[in-house]
Amino acid sequence: MFRLPREDFRPTADWTALRERAGLLRRLRLFFDQRGFLEVETPLLSADTVVDRHLDPFSIEVHTPGGARTYWLQTSPELAMKRLLAGGAEAIYQVTRAFRQEELGPLHNPEFTLVEWYRAGDEMAAGMAFLDQLCQAMLGRGSAQQLSYRCAFERYAGLDPLTAPLDALRSAARRTSAPPASFRPDDRDLWLDWILTEQVQPHLGRTRPAILYDYPASQAALARVRDESPPVAERFELFVEGIELANGYHELLDPDLLRRRNAANNAARAADGKHPLPVDSRLLDAMESGLPQATGVALGFDRLVMLRTGAQRIDQVVAFPFDRA
Repeated sequence: MFRLPREDFRPTADWTALRERAGLLRRLRLFFDQRGFLEVETPLLSADTVVDRHLDPFSIEVHTPGGARTYWLQTSPELAMKRLLAGGAEAIYQVTRAFRQEELGPLHNPEFTLVEWYRAGDEMAAGMAFLDQLCQAMLGRGSAQQLSYRCAFERYAGLDPLTAPLDALRSAARRTSAPPASFRPDDRDLWLDWILTEQVQPHLGRTRPAILYDYPASQAALARVRDESPPVAERFELFVEGIELANGYHELLDPDLLRRRNAANNAARAADGKHPLPVDSRLLDAMESGLPQATGVALGFDRLVMLRTGAQRIDQVVAFPFDRA
């Protein structure tokens, strides 16, 4: 029976955007190559996965001679790249696909392109400076403003995020829009994230890129915590035109502390109604053997192309987004 071809076989991005994407990728690789970084590849499918409260990986049942095993499409190449650091790598980068469930919208696609890099020996200031250099080289928008998380909240939300009581956070969060009804009244990080997204982030990177740093210790993820009063996580993020473009850490080295954070993240996932993620990983073995001091950064390449081309939606810079994959 004759059938007219469906029009959704066509790419959603036009050829101008796809050529710009290819050119930006060439410049990105050249940037790293000229600075002595080695391009590496790590598995997309692994028995290990990052344990994060908010990141939900895709799982796949793999049949082996020993029986069925659960493997995970990687939300980031972080675990494997740190294993390379422990194995002797000094400066490495990767351009890869990453996968995250329940991420679909103007800035999100469940499958996306991630640029991730690590350099041994760097502290947070060096990691932020390198990220700033890369942003200047790729977007040409001048040097980044560096702003502490605390200062940004005081400036744009009128409160100290590290010391404000919970009732002040809840009151501030409701000033501009209603948070989801599922928010638990005692969950400090959820309220802080809401204020950041709704009140702070829209102001960041408007005249020039902005790097936010020194996050609350409770949001350290895989970053070190600096013992101050109050303590802060040595974590930093890059924003351009209000869009989060990159996330970096002065890397955690203590495997016992990572075990405790993994357990805490799984407890938070359970409270959110999510399934737990496997807490044991080869990264822990790598950390036991000795992970060098390093900074690591993950940058969303699709968003970088959006900012370069002026696109408003991710499907304008990706040939075949989720609904056409």
